[in-house]
Amino acid sequence: MSGLIVLSDEEKQEMLQDAKDIGRGKVFLAARKRSQQGGIDEYIDFLSKNMEFVEVIPSKRVVTNNKL
Repeated sequence: MSGLIVLSDEEKQEMLQDAKDIGRGKVFLAARKRSQQGGIDEYIDFLSKNMEFVEVIPSKRVVTNNKL
């Protein structure tokens, strides 16, 4: 299981239409610029405020080679 998600033809067409929409592109560009304006303190604050909404499920990892 590679975790790869296979999109249907309909989903692919919707994504292509979104990519060609100039208006949506401008919205995503503005969101990206806004998200990059903050510093590390704002990022850590954002993560701290939203931790309660994330369900953490640790994966079991069996290690047989304990060498550094």
